[in-house]
Amino acid sequence: MAGGVVVNTGGGKDYPGKLTMFVLFACIVAATGGLIFGYDIGISGGVTSMNPFLMKFFPSVYHKEQEAERNQSNQYCKFDSQLLTMFTSSLYLAALVASFVAATVTRVAGRKWSMFGGGVTFLVGAALNGAAKDVTMLILGRVLLGIGVGFANQSVPVYLSEMAPARLRGMLNIGFQLMITIGILCANLINYGTAKIKGGWGWRVSLALAAVPAAIIAVGALFLPDTPNSLIDRGYTDAAKRMLKRVRGTEDVDEEYNDLVAASEESKLVAHPWRNILQRRYRPQLVMAVAIPMFQQLTGINVIMFYAPVLFKTLGFADDASLMSAVITGLVNVFATFVSIVTVDRLGRRKLFLQGGTQMLACQIVVGSLIGAKFGFSGVAEIPKAYAAIVVLFICAYVAGFAWSWGPLGWLVPSEIFPLEIRSAGQSINVSVNMLCTFIIAQAFLPMLCRFKFILFFFFGAWVVVMTIFVALFLPETKNVPIEEMVLVWKSHWYWGRFIRDEDVHVGADLEMHAANGNGKAGAGKL
Repeated sequence: MAGGVVVNTGGGKDYPGKLTMFVLFACIVAATGGLIFGYDIGISGGVTSMNPFLMKFFPSVYHKEQEAERNQSNQYCKFDSQLLTMFTSSLYLAALVASFVAATVTRVAGRKWSMFGGGVTFLVGAALNGAAKDVTMLILGRVLLGIGVGFANQSVPVYLSEMAPARLRGMLNIGFQLMITIGILCANLINYGTAKIKGGWGWRVSLALAAVPAAIIAVGALFLPDTPNSLIDRGYTDAAKRMLKRVRGTEDVDEEYNDLVAASEESKLVAHPWRNILQRRYRPQLVMAVAIPMFQQLTGINVIMFYAPVLFKTLGFADDASLMSAVITGLVNVFATFVSIVTVDRLGRRKLFLQGGTQMLACQIVVGSLIGAKFGFSGVAEIPKAYAAIVVLFICAYVAGFAWSWGPLGWLVPSEIFPLEIRSAGQSINVSVNMLCTFIIAQAFLPMLCRFKFILFFFFGAWVVVMTIFVALFLPETKNVPIEEMVLVWKSHWYWGRFIRDEDVHVGADLEMHAANGNGKAGAGKL
């Protein structure tokens, strides 16, 4: 019994309702907000491995790369440039700042308008990047892309968790991560094609095509309905009840509606959600809002996905082969995410976290050892094709482990654990920590690769050990639990229960009954 936690995997109340086509369509459209984030992750690594792009904006990197190839010198250091990594990572700094503004927009205007704003801003950034004349214009475009990502990543996971029926919340929320992986794959395929364009302007096509996913979410957001939670929170109670009947596909919504209203009334007593989230009773959620996105980045996944083409080029693949290898990892990413969609509401979050962590650790040890055995500390070696293929195979196994665990669950779990009164603030902390860690790792990776060499894979492997132990001890199972009842899961946890007093538990009209008979600990299973 990992962590000694007995949790309500049976779901507490099982509100009436079914998955309607209306909800399914709304969730698919909202999830396309993940396309802009995924497209950018995939496109930036590919573009920075294109020689015409490097010659125009980062000539020193281009010359260093050419010299490394001519002289068979250190392969680890040939892309080490702070200006080049600033191009990639400036987006994440902008997203970090934007997520705090997005929290207010999401709460005051509703989730859909935050998505719309994100799409439009990303669209402008894509146009600037595609037409870039110098590094300043390039980085300004990246900053606008970052603002778009900050707004989308803040609002989409919350929207999906609020619209979905509790028993299918995991599956529908992972649609966001699925769209991220599709965005990465599309970007990899586009890079593979544009790299072949004669005349050296293919990188402009790659960067400008970011306008397509931006337009999809911007236009799609205009047609999205507001969530019942958001409508109640903004005072539209009648509209909220009508919307709840529509999204659940039944007239029998009184119990769920009353719980939503009770949660909203309690949230209105909170004048300062940013101050309140620091209170002792919200300690479990605050710790998860910081730890989960931090650990998600410390798996080392963005190192693989940002720099997959660069990494494969460093391993000795030719330009086309390195981009093709990135396409292969992108495909693995998409298909493995489907595994998570199918299993997350059956197996639960914890099992996927623990299995994925174990798989990633094994692969990191193997990849680090294989690269170390050939390149050693000198960074000079010729790698046979069969050997390089084995490295790619284990990188794919690593990507698969991430894609059905920390990838989707890193967005799902934080979006489903916050009570309404701190939900926007909590999701902003989640996004900002994610972006801050992404920025730091993106900025530090190439210098670390140059200095740590193959040890870098073991560095991230050590973090995977830490995060897997953290999940085993401190993360309770949240599958099938209605969002407004999530406090019962924390209250029943062996460690977090001490932070929550009985009088802090308010779940509709059934508070006394739940507290008295321990329904928060009952249910179908225990871990």
